[in-house]
Amino acid sequence: MNIGEWTTYWTISEWMIRVVMLPVIVMRKERPATCLAWLTVVFFAPVPGLLLYLLLGENRLGRRRLEVRKSRWAKLESVNAPTVGSHYVSDSYASDSSEIWGEPSPADTDDHPTDVTLPTGVMKKAELAPDVQPLSDLAFRLTGWPYTTANQVSFLCDPLLTIDRLVAEIDSAIDHVHLLYFIFRDDEVGRRVADALIRATQRGVQCRVLVDAVGSRHMLKHLAGHLRDAGVEVCPALPVRLYRIPFARLDLRNHRKLAIIDGRVAYTGSQNIVEPTYGQRRAGPWHDITARIVGPSVPHLQLLFLEDWFHETGQWLDEPRYFPPTEEGGDTILQLLPSGPDMPTELFQDLLVKAIFLAQRRVILTSPYFVPDEPLTMALRLAAFRGVQVDLVLPLRTDHPLVDAAGEFHWRRLSQHGVQVHFFREGLLHAKTLTIDDRLGLFGSANYDIRSFHLNFEVNLLIYSPKAVQDLQELQIRYLSASAPLTAEREKSLSTMRKLAIHLAKLLSPLL
Repeated sequence: MNIGEWTTYWTISEWMIRVVMLPVIVMRKERPATCLAWLTVVFFAPVPGLLLYLLLGENRLGRRRLEVRKSRWAKLESVNAPTVGSHYVSDSYASDSSEIWGEPSPADTDDHPTDVTLPTGVMKKAELAPDVQPLSDLAFRLTGWPYTTANQVSFLCDPLLTIDRLVAEIDSAIDHVHLLYFIFRDDEVGRRVADALIRATQRGVQCRVLVDAVGSRHMLKHLAGHLRDAGVEVCPALPVRLYRIPFARLDLRNHRKLAIIDGRVAYTGSQNIVEPTYGQRRAGPWHDITARIVGPSVPHLQLLFLEDWFHETGQWLDEPRYFPPTEEGGDTILQLLPSGPDMPTELFQDLLVKAIFLAQRRVILTSPYFVPDEPLTMALRLAAFRGVQVDLVLPLRTDHPLVDAAGEFHWRRLSQHGVQVHFFREGLLHAKTLTIDDRLGLFGSANYDIRSFHLNFEVNLLIYSPKAVQDLQELQIRYLSASAPLTAEREKSLSTMRKLAIHLAKLLSPLL
């Protein structure tokens, strides 16, 4: 076969791919921006585009995982209604989540875990402010998790101090330690945590570690074996297997960061188990926020870990030891907000938009990666139009130049509509936070980008107590004081090549 014939066959193949993929993409992609982005890629590069679509094009978790996750909602209804941890749930929560999730089939539930009895205690009714009650009700309807009261929350923003506290907590554990992290690095910090786990195991403490198979791939190759030899259970989350390409998308990641000690104390936020300087020659050291939580929200976080553990191992752990009586005495109202591609609504973004519409005076948002969808962009823009002070705090640069370019299109657009954009100058600002006035807060593992909205498994917490919101806001103000505002000079000083790069990245932003 000569070159001319090869060229003919290649051209025919490319056009066949275009013709076949056109209806596939148009019918499967609900968001117009994502649809157009994929059509552009497939039209201009049919063969690479087809391969990329098979790898990344659809939010496929695999049939078994979807069935398992669907069946859990039936279980959560009985777990959460009418109380969780014996704390009051609003009457407006008495809605049937099957309207959103659908009814699981008997086949789904027969092979999967049954109800978990969470600890009981004194019944108390906590009144939310009338303007945030609808937000809490919406969060419950979308996730199945109600708010809890009487939590003790303290925020940690020094990454090494956070690790010190976590190691000390593991060293004091008497029954079990559960860790779930996107990145668990085989470095000095990772080895400190690993050594603490080994010491705990030697004391008879049951230790389980669930890490993302991609984010922690180096740890799984080396440090994981050392931990297993010592008796620590280590499991990869969402392992990448090439033979599953037709059945499950490979870049859906478990991005959660969570530690549970003895079912009594929880740590969650944006920090991974990694040195603050990891991979940041370009952007500088990481700056994160982690919350230490004691109280009725801990069983919720525990149950979230146990669900993820079950999905990966098939082991359902429902012994009472994992749900001891919770310590109360705090004054913070929290509501768990997990999200992921197994959920039929884009709930994290939906709740963000709803929260921003509640703002009356000020919105402060921090995120390392900022590639929003149109609903979030609209909410921020309209808040600024209403006279709300909107401060967007981003790192000066990140470890992802393409994401930087896509994000620049969005923050430049927002700055033209009254949003104040600030650039953190002391490293990679990795804290993902939102405060609304001084009465509503949100923090956790999710970035304010399309990947966290649609692809990753995330864990966030809504805060309804003014004191805790103010504590979070103080950290945001600290980041603001270490930031430089967007100047008119920078806003206008763009080379032609940079403008082209930004607009090309804009086209790809639905895929990032």
